[in-house]
Amino acid sequence: MEIASASWLIWALLSASFAAMTAIFAKVGVEGINSDLATFFRTIVIITVLGALLAITGKFQPLGDISPRSWLFLTLSGLATGASWLCYFRALKIGDAARVAPIDKLSVVIVAIIGVTVLGEHLSLRGWLGIVLIGGGAVLVATA
Repeated sequence: MEIASASWLIWALLSASFAAMTAIFAKVGVEGINSDLATFFRTIVIITVLGALLAITGKFQPLGDISPRSWLFLTLSGLATGASWLCYFRALKIGDAARVAPIDKLSVVIVAIIGVTVLGEHLSLRGWLGIVLIGGGAVLVATA
């Protein structure tokens, strides 16, 4: 199976694995420097790697082909990402990674609620039970 067509689950598991490494690497890396500067450096690394990846794979597309709606929501997403990273690095600077990361993952609960109420997505009873367990688990780990 070509890696680009692999299951969403494989990509999601890879995302979770890299997110875990992000927390550990960031906790160690933020020691001794300002958390905002750490976020800035991380952003430069991401821009460099993604730029190289797009150049190597030839996946840049003309900016004029991107709809105004996409521009708006990608801009809002970028602003939210930046705010999330600034808050996350600040939390890691002063808190334990094992307690900060689970609270950060409450984003899963928030996404589920917004997905259902705003985007019209649907979750089964089993799905909602999972969301409740994720939320409760995050709180239990963070307050232990």
